[in-house]
Amino acid sequence: MAPKLPIGRLAPSPTGVIHLGNIRSFLLAWLDVRSRNGTLLLRVEDLDSPRVKKGSAAQLIEDLQWLGLDYDSEIVFQSQRTVLYQHALEQLIEQGNVYPCACSRREIELAASAPHADDGSTVYPLTCYQRFSSYEAASEQAQRPACWRFHFDQPNVDFEDGVCGAINFDTARLSDFVVSKNNGEAAYQLAVVVDDAAQGVTEVLRGDDLLDSAARQIVIYRALGLDVPEFKHVPLVAGEDGKRLAKRHGDTSLQHFRQQQVSSQQIIGWLAYASGLTDDLHECTPQQLLDGFDLKKLRQQPLIWRGEFSA
Repeated sequence: MAPKLPIGRLAPSPTGVIHLGNIRSFLLAWLDVRSRNGTLLLRVEDLDSPRVKKGSAAQLIEDLQWLGLDYDSEIVFQSQRTVLYQHALEQLIEQGNVYPCACSRREIELAASAPHADDGSTVYPLTCYQRFSSYEAASEQAQRPACWRFHFDQPNVDFEDGVCGAINFDTARLSDFVVSKNNGEAAYQLAVVVDDAAQGVTEVLRGDDLLDSAARQIVIYRALGLDVPEFKHVPLVAGEDGKRLAKRHGDTSLQHFRQQQVSSQQIIGWLAYASGLTDDLHECTPQQLLDGFDLKKLRQQPLIWRGEFSA
């Protein structure tokens, strides 16, 4: 029996402009699926309503087209899929996987028993676990609608990453996480799982800063009885100081490069060369990288941006 063709996705968020790190992840995800004659979907993750910028979704779509990164089927917008997320949340509530939480972010940060994870994020101190008899009681305590948190009932989460290899996360460090916000909006971890499962996604390639998200998403997949896709987490693009790209490294937005008259072929060619996919630096399109593409060629260290598209 012939192996099933992969189904991957591009999932940008319309909270600002695409930057060099986004482009690199999108390029690798596109190449990995297209080189094996798979299907590539586009999903606009526009649930983070306070941060979504007007016109950003249309700009994202136009930018992908300008880069030469095409996709299959209609575009999916998360903001139009709230019913699906609510159904999933109700299943988790019924199964006892989640509990209502009355804590504010500030209260969590101030909790004396709240250590911090290695990435600087606050570990939730289980303040509301088994605290309330109902969602209404939690909301009354908070004097606002409560959120829902997923509870880890196992000591660790193990999985095999297609790039990073064997991964083991201590769930005490991951901590119980929000799956539905106090405004009723599905949180990232739940929405992504529901969408990837509904769209039949079999592979997820993204930056390795989201490795811990994979662990959180895996427990949701299992709780909902869904097939877990293969995860592939690639090194990030970093500045010369070795830290992930930020404003201190200069403007690395696609909008900036386009204003500077940098061509899409120049960007794609540099990303391919700096990632170890080509032996020499030359301008090219994503399509020209398909022949001989192998994710194993990818350098395992962060890609270093030195401020210009040169060797």
